[in-house]
Amino acid sequence: MPHLSAPSWIPKDSTRPAHAKIVATLGPASDSDEMLEKLIEAGVSVFRLNFSHGSLEDMDKRLTKVRRAIDNSGRCIATLGDLQGPKMRVCKVPDIHEDGGIMLNKGDQVYFRKGQGDAAIVDGSPSFDVTFDPFYEDVLPGQRVLINDGLIRMLAVEQEKGKWLRCQVTAGGKVTSSKGVNLPDSELDMPAITERDWKCAKWACEHGLDYLALSFVRTADEILELKAKLDEWKCPGQQPGDSDMGTSIPVVAKIEMPQAITNLDSIIHATDAIMVARGDLGVEMDVAQVPIIQKYILAKCSALGKPCIVATQMLETMIESITPTRAEASDVANAVLDGCDAVMLSGETAVGAHPRVVVETMQRIIKVTESRMDQIVHSSGLPTDMKEYPFRSAALAKGVWHMADQLNAKAIVVWSQAGGMARYLSQFDFRVPIYGYTSSKMAANRMALYGGVTPIFTQPPETGRLRDWTNQVENLIRAEGITKDGDAVLLVAGKPLGALLAQSTVSILRMGDASSGFRELITK
Repeated sequence: MPHLSAPSWIPKDSTRPAHAKIVATLGPASDSDEMLEKLIEAGVSVFRLNFSHGSLEDMDKRLTKVRRAIDNSGRCIATLGDLQGPKMRVCKVPDIHEDGGIMLNKGDQVYFRKGQGDAAIVDGSPSFDVTFDPFYEDVLPGQRVLINDGLIRMLAVEQEKGKWLRCQVTAGGKVTSSKGVNLPDSELDMPAITERDWKCAKWACEHGLDYLALSFVRTADEILELKAKLDEWKCPGQQPGDSDMGTSIPVVAKIEMPQAITNLDSIIHATDAIMVARGDLGVEMDVAQVPIIQKYILAKCSALGKPCIVATQMLETMIESITPTRAEASDVANAVLDGCDAVMLSGETAVGAHPRVVVETMQRIIKVTESRMDQIVHSSGLPTDMKEYPFRSAALAKGVWHMADQLNAKAIVVWSQAGGMARYLSQFDFRVPIYGYTSSKMAANRMALYGGVTPIFTQPPETGRLRDWTNQVENLIRAEGITKDGDAVLLVAGKPLGALLAQSTVSILRMGDASSGFRELITK
């Protein structure tokens, strides 16, 4: 039987830079210099340090290796610190079951006892303690207690306030040490930022991380509290204007609590980026609601001009398997189709058997999906709500979008010293490559998270003239292989190049015509 080729409308892997970025979590599987080099080559734009696993001494070692690999690659790659937050966990569980841990069966009576410490079998019933004392005050009979991302489910039956809680198992499984506990029905008196989180946040400032994620966000006030402290600490070597976002480290708010959905608008306004953290979100809420909530959050972020990361279980089976399931491939593609700025890998790169293959697979899914999107239209419209962003850069970005659409521009090149203009352009979802130039290493690294933006860290031409920079741009675009002579490329830059708050111009470069100069079309 002859081999049948795919229909012509099915796109192939694009040679253009991917619009959606890849965030990879660091861990034992990705700690070696060799593996870090492979992950960068495969397409990682952001490395995540998860403060939930490992000491700050461990993070020191990881960050040193990562920065060495980034420097060797010559690329601009961001580092993201992820605070654990007030995560409640089961205390130490001895290996009572033959396969380890304690096995719970449906119908079992289970006790939680304050101050017990290690788990045990007491009077024939399993008995546990948890790492959060308000558990014994705030969980009431009739409320659910979930362990291990909801795989083990219980119903609280009886309580002696402040001392113990009796539950009945409704869905069994094996409980091992430090498994997470979720209480979707309970109102807990818990701080948004724990004492350990503050230590980790200060460490992140002292070590100059590019982003800091706040877990279990419920209100905008929690973000503002963290930002105030980050402003106070600052990053070593930060210069005025290195960030246009108002804090020494931009904050990523993780949406994983029902209260966060209620307060979503104010949270998006207060934060610098959003992460759809589907793990705890799918436990705290009905899992059937998670896909719709994901789309809702992405649409809100697009309208309000904030980058958005989609995270958790994207290619989960590839922790062990060499290939993803078809459902996982569709999950990644749908996040891209919905306009995410980045997709995140967790255990797949932290502890998985095939970290490099996972990143290569995700990159291929992204690029094939985006090729199809590019065949349809540049963009379906202007997503960013200009009423929310009445700034000059946002207004200019709107004008650039119209020009790119009318001219069928093949690329947009912007000198974005602090990264702000590149961020606005990325949130307009151009569907054409955006190259963000800057002489600030901090701004270049932070641009690595922005969808569609390829950051370029360089110094302005010695002459400081836009004409000389235009010649550099044409050489870059030609090397990328995305244009031919006569194609339009839009240039956005201020005078002089590299200056903060410089007056910007938008210009058209016709490929092949750089020697004859270019016309300034719009002045801001």
